[in-house]
Parts: sequence; C-alpha cells; structure tokens
Amino acid sequence: MYHGRFKGDHYGMGVKRGKIFNRSGISFPLQLDDFQLEHGTESEKILRYFFPEVCEEIKGVSDTVDMEYMQFASWMLCMGCCMYNLEDNIPVEVRGCTAFACTSGDRVIYGRNNDLPPYLRKGCKSEIYTPDGGNRFHITTSSFINGEEGINEHGLAVAMTFVMTDLKKIRAGFNSCFIVRYMLEKARNTEQAVAMLSELPIASNCNILFADCNGRMTVVECTPALKRIREAEVFGAEKIICTVNSFTSDEMKKYDDAHGNDYDSHKRYETVMNGFSKHMRKNSTDCVEKTKRLLKGEYGFICQYDREPDFETVWSSVFDLKSLMIWCAEGDPRKKKFLEDKRLCEAKQLPDACKQPPGSLSAEIKKEKLRTKRAGRSAAIRS
Repeated sequence: MYHGRFKGDHYGMGVKRGKIFNRSGISFPLQLDDFQLEHGTESEKILRYFFPEVCEEIKGVSDTVDMEYMQFASWMLCMGCCMYNLEDNIPVEVRGCTAFACTSGDRVIYGRNNDLPPYLRKGCKSEIYTPDGGNRFHITTSSFINGEEGINEHGLAVAMTFVMTDLKKIRAGFNSCFIVRYMLEKARNTEQAVAMLSELPIASNCNILFADCNGRMTVVECTPALKRIREAEVFGAEKIICTVNSFTSDEMKKYDDAHGNDYDSHKRYETVMNGFSKHMRKNSTDCVEKTKRLLKGEYGFICQYDREPDFETVWSSVFDLKSLMIWCAEGDPRKKKFLEDKRLCEAKQLPDACKQPPGSLSAEIKKEKLRTKRAGRSAAIRS
C-alpha cells in the first residue's frame, strides 16, 4: 500500500501525483465506448459545478501524464458505476465491502473491510491531504484522487459501499468514490454532510455512511432517482450503523439490481450487528481490539473468502473518531497485523468540532448552501 501526502493547490497536487505515475512507469491505455464517454462528459459538468477544485486536480494529473483531460476525467467518473467492459460486464471491483460505525462508552469507532480482486491490492493507497481551502483528511483508496473511505480533521468519517445498478438506470452525477472525497474535504459533521449530499446528483446505486466524533451517524441509501436516510440502531445507551453491498431498508430493496449476487451481504451485515450486540457494547476500553476481531471474522463471516479464488479483503481499517487514530491491516486481517497510523492525528490535534455543542454548525450548513447558490449564478453568467 502506497502512503502518500499531498498538500497545497489542487492542480499542483495533481501534478505531483502525475510525476509519481511517470516515475513508476504507470500508463493509462483508456478505452471508453460512446456510452461511457457521454456519461463521463456529462458527469464532469456536475462535478465541476459542485467541486471545481477536484477537476483541477484531475487536470494536473492528466496534463502531467500527457492524457486528454476529458477522457481521463470521464474514465474516473465511470469507476464503480459503468466500467462494465472491465470484466464480464459487471463492475465487481467494489462489490464486497463492509463498513460500520458505533459508540462504545465514550468512544466513537468506525471499521471497514475493503474487499476486491487481489490484483488491485498493490495499487491501494493510504494518503493524507492538506488542500488549500479545505479540510485536512486521510483517505484510503484502490484508485486515486477519490476513495472508498476516510476521516477528516473534524472527526467525520465517510465511507461508501457499492450497490448494483442496471445500466439503464445510471444517470450523470457523482459516483460514490467522489462523494467520499467531496465530503471529507468540505463537510465538518454528519448533519452538514447529509445536507450537502441531498443536493448532489447521484450516478448509480450506493450507500454512503457518515459518522462524526459526537456520535452522530447515519447511512444514506442512494439511487439516481432518490435518497433515503437510515438511522443507527440503538442498543441501550449505545448505537451502531452498518452498510454492506445491498440496501437494508425494505422500501429501497426493490432498487437493488444485484438480486442476491453480492458476496453474502446479508451474512456480513448480521455478523456486524450480532458482534456488536454480544461482544462490543459497554467495552470502551477494549472496543478497538474487539473491532479488529470482528473484522478478522472471529465473530462470524465477514472476510472469509477462501472459496473465492479472485476475491479477498485487501485492507481493513479502524478509526477512532475522537482521537483521529487509525489502524490498518494492509491485506487479509486474519494474516496481516493492524498497524497504527498517527499521520492525521499529528497533522491536526483534537478537532474543534468535537468541542462544539450539538446544532452549533447550522450556520456552516447555511453558508455551504449559499456558496452553492452563488456558484450556480456564476456558472449561469459565464454560460
């Protein structure tokens, strides 16, 4: 797993990454069909409207590796959405992940197993960003620029899980990994993140998990047509929220086009919920270790893909949302040790957001909405 640090203006961060690709001899023989190129082009307009900075970062990469920007951006926006010509017309690369957040005593803990075909393991990255004008954050990714999960300096964790979408239902918009990147850089807590997500056009089915250092956590079940907020389940004084590769709420299940072909999502969900109820509640002093045991499969099926020759857990993460400490097993957690990562904690000590009373960020939400409206007016004037 590559451990990188990026800071400064977005175009400059893209140039730095492009130089890393060039030194490593990495090339991008992109082959997009007409549908994918059209989807990417229309999605780039939406991405630029809401998040122009990341478009500059993509351009920094494409300029440096000598690729045409729109084709490169389109390829990135098709990831996990409509890259059906990768393998058997099904984007299996992000279909087996499990993510959850929970409270345990005064702790707020997040955990994830990221399950992928083994050939993608070498390209995985654990990176620290310090962008101009945005939050500092840690992001873990099997791609680059966007990602599957992360935590920012305010103690907000964001994660995605893939849900299968019929190609006819895909629309121009953010894919799930760009949602993760956008929220890490722009949002301060769960309340604000949910408000911002409500404004975004979504390209394909996905679950987006938010959890913050004050214990507020939710999953937003997203389709191109609608979004539904699913709240945490409460066990006495504690709570947990979990997401896998299907929609959990009854009213959203009809939008899941996997039809059960989702690497035993229901079993993984039950393992997390039962493991929390039986082993992790009221054990705040030992909750990180118990979370690791859960991710290792000691409480039930979650990462044991031994009968799947081309599928495995390529990394496993635990975040402490108050201390900003991170632990990561870079491979199957049954075989790899969880290593401590203090980079975000050292970059930014306890975030101010954790010290603010509930509701004190409503002004930030209003400010973000005003910024979006102003951006819309500016775009209209330019056009």
